[in-house]
This record gives sequence, C-alpha cells and structure tokens, in this order.
Amino acid sequence: MARGQQKIQSQQKNAKKAAEKKKAQGADQKTAAKAALVHTCPVCKTQMPDPKTFKQHFESKHPKSPMPPELVDVQA
Repeated sequence: MARGQQKIQSQQKNAKKAAEKKKAQGADQKTAAKAALVHTCPVCKTQMPDPKTFKQHFESKHPKSPMPPELVDVQA
C-alpha cells in the first residue's frame, strides 16, 4: 500500500481525472439537449422538442392567439 506523499499524489491524480470526466460528460448532455429544442413559440419564445408538444403548449398557454401555420395540420 502507498503511504504518505505517494498516497496524496495518487488521490490528487484520481480527483483530477474524475473532475475532467464529469466536466466533459456534463457539456455533452447540455449540447445534446439544446440541439433537440428545435421549435420556438413565437409568443413567449419557449423552445420545444417536437411539433406535438409545441401545439399542446400553444393551445394551453396562448388560447386567444391565432395558431401558427406550421401547427394547423399537426395531430396533438
């Protein structure tokens, strides 16, 4: 077993590796999630992943506003 200085160096090295791995993983998930949000509500600028969700959002949050043309033929 490692003792003293060698043990401390090993712990620091492992902590650094874990931090780099965690940082890289978090960024990938964020960019993937952001890329999936392709539809933007023209009224409130909220982003949604698909047209079905977009239509449901529009019908519930903006019932008095006219339906955007891209949502008219979408089945909710």
